[in-house]
Amino acid sequence: MQEDKNLNANCPVAATLQLIGGKYKALLLWHLSGRVLRFNELHRLVPEATPKMLTQQLRELEADALILRKVYPVVPPKVEYSLTERGQSLFPILQAMYVWGSRLMESEGACPHCSMQPR
Repeated sequence: MQEDKNLNANCPVAATLQLIGGKYKALLLWHLSGRVLRFNELHRLVPEATPKMLTQQLRELEADALILRKVYPVVPPKVEYSLTERGQSLFPILQAMYVWGSRLMESEGACPHCSMQPR
């Protein structure tokens, strides 16, 4: 039975979800694709995230090497966030999720509407 317990220990889908499965991580990755944003800009794009939750999600993305946090030595502090190559490589997955989710919602009579706009 020990083998059954570890059946999904190296599951690629689980590994991906571990990285992007946070409440706002997919949105943050989407908005950072191809651009550099500051904390307040990200907060305006994802207003439902509290500053504490946004900070937590950004720290986790940084720890997983999906985003880069650049701090400038000025007063007041200036911090910018951007995607790493690893983070950018997730964009096709996010696009596929957007398309699939849009089709699902439309088939159920709902109109897709969120801060993630197709590119």
